[in-house]
Formats: sequence, structure tokens, C-alpha cells
Amino acid sequence: MRIEELELFQLAMPLVNPFTTSFGTETTRPCIIVRLAGEGAEGWGECVAGEGPWYSSETVGTAWQVITDYVSPALLGQEVGGAEDLWARLARIRGHRMAIAAVEQALWDATARAAGKPLNALLGGTRSETPSGVSLGIQASPEKLVEVARRHIEQGYQRIKLKIAPGRDIPFVAAVREQFPDMLLSVDANSAYTLADTEHLRKLDAFNLLMIEQPLADDDIVDHATLQRELKTAICLDEAIRTPDDARHALALGSCRIINIKPGRVGGLLRSKQIHDLCQAADVPVWCGGMLETNIGRATNIQLASLPNFRLPSDISASARYFHEDIAGPSFVLSSRGTMDVRQQPGIGVEIDKQALERVTTRRSLLTGSHV
Repeated sequence: MRIEELELFQLAMPLVNPFTTSFGTETTRPCIIVRLAGEGAEGWGECVAGEGPWYSSETVGTAWQVITDYVSPALLGQEVGGAEDLWARLARIRGHRMAIAAVEQALWDATARAAGKPLNALLGGTRSETPSGVSLGIQASPEKLVEVARRHIEQGYQRIKLKIAPGRDIPFVAAVREQFPDMLLSVDANSAYTLADTEHLRKLDAFNLLMIEQPLADDDIVDHATLQRELKTAICLDEAIRTPDDARHALALGSCRIINIKPGRVGGLLRSKQIHDLCQAADVPVWCGGMLETNIGRATNIQLASLPNFRLPSDISASARYFHEDIAGPSFVLSSRGTMDVRQQPGIGVEIDKQALERVTTRRSLLTGSHV
């Protein structure tokens, strides 16, 4: 495909409810939406970088600059044969995977639409629906967390994930487990602990958890291997898995028993699939994490999660849980089975609501060959 245009939209999306993790509390989700066009085809991608460098070193500001100054000059006016070709053209860029992922995902969407196929057909997906879990932010008290968890369990989610942090962990998890003894339950620390907390983290073994997600440093796989040997509960790596090589090294060291794949974190769908395949060969299950995406990112994640080794419920929740008004539709709803349908329309399975997009756009830029 000859890429003729890249259009960037920076958004400020008010959240239905504040979302609190060990990084802080978000009330508005910033993101960048990318429209890619060429040869009569159009595709959309979402950059999940946040306002500040908390989860990742990338931000909406750095992503905007990298796409504008470095990604677009390498692609505009060029015949790009697919994701592998895109990565080859951007090989000089170190890091900035979230920025690259947004453009790469838009290329996948445009390619699938041009072929008249759903994205999962290009990726090798096999499922018609994907099991869904939900991620619950840190609450003011264990009682409040139980109340929030109950509401989502009643809605039908297959797995509940609890955000934890030092001082906001054991009593909170204990309260939820006591009320819901049979619920599939996991916790996510977002790198809030160190190896010095091993004895404390071992207390989590009492709650029959599916996993403890990223308890130690965001760039560590060595200490996680040490910690995994000390725990009965499976460790899941998130932030530490940024490339397929990271996944390969973590598997070789025994740093985890589960891996969370977020397309934005690892650079897009090609690398997500490579990590999926590595884990499948090692019989290590994966699942798709969420980054408070709009329906563009959510639709893309659902298509990816149809691959066969996504064996655990993903953080792909119903659209209405996040935003009062989304920028693409139709919105996603949870089925009576606790699943999301993998849509079979060409591309990612949603269409842009341009009026809604305009209402939340704070900055916009159209890049063409003349900008190169």
C-alpha cells in the first residue's frame, strides 16, 4: 500500500469513574488517534501513551513528536508492504513502541479493510468470541472494593483483577476473596514492590489467585525469577515485556508463568503475535491487557485476543464502563457468557463517529508527502 496521509488527533476522554493505580488517579484519558490513508483505503490506530511517563517512558507529547518528525517521513509517499516492511523502515528508531504501534495498527486496519476481511483473519485468529475480565482500581476501603467487585461479577465478567499497592493490598484482597470464594481473581501491582517485600507478597498465596501481575520493577526479569521461585502463585509479567526478546529471556529464566500482551506496549500487532507464538511454543498462556482504550483500541485488542494462546480472560471490558461517549461504534457489550464478540466486518469492526471525535479533539494534524 502506498501511504498518502497520516492524520493525528489528540483526545481528552473524560472517564465515567476515576481510575486509581499505584501510579495515581486518572479522571480523563488522553490519547492519540491515527488515521492512515492510501490507495483508497483507510485505517485507524490508537496510541495508548499517557499524559505523563508513569506506566511507560512515552507520553502523548513524545508520541506526537515521534510520529510527526520520524515515523511519517519514513512512510509517507512510500509503498509499504505490511507490518514487517513498516518495522524495517523504522528500524533506526529506538523505543517509542506506543507511537509506532498506533501507526502499525492503522496499517493493519487499512490492509484488512482493503482485502474485505476482518483483522483476525490476517492475524490467524481462531475464536468467534473472547473471554472478558475487568480491572478494578484501588478503592478507599476493602468494603468499597467488595461493593465494586460485586457489581462487576453480577454483570458477568469471568475474571476480576484488583489493583494493589503497599498498604492497599492484603486486607483488600482478603475481603474480596471472602465474599467471592470461587471467583477467578488476580492482582496487579504495577511494579510497586521490591524483593525485600517477598515475605509480604507470599501472604497473597493464601487467596488462590490466578496471578500476581508485575510486582517488581518495570524493567526487571531477573528479580522476578527469584520471586517466582518463592511464591506458589503465578507471576504474570506486563511492563517488563517490551519486545519478543524480553519474552524469550523471561521464559528462559522462569521469571513468570503467564504473560500479558498489550499491543501498544510491545510495538503493535506483529510483535504481539510473535510474543504469542513464543509463549504458545513454551505452553505459557497469554492474555490481552487494557490501557483504557477507546473503541478503536478495544476493537483491535479483541481481534488480537482471538488467537489461540490467549487462554485467559483479557482486560477487555464493555465500552460503557469507560466513557460516556465513545468515538467509534457500535459499542462493545458483555455477552451473557462473559465474552466479547470478535466482529467479522472488514478491518477492526468499528466505524468512526466523526462528530464525537471532533468533540474530544484537543489537537489535530494532517501529514502528507509535502510534510516530508
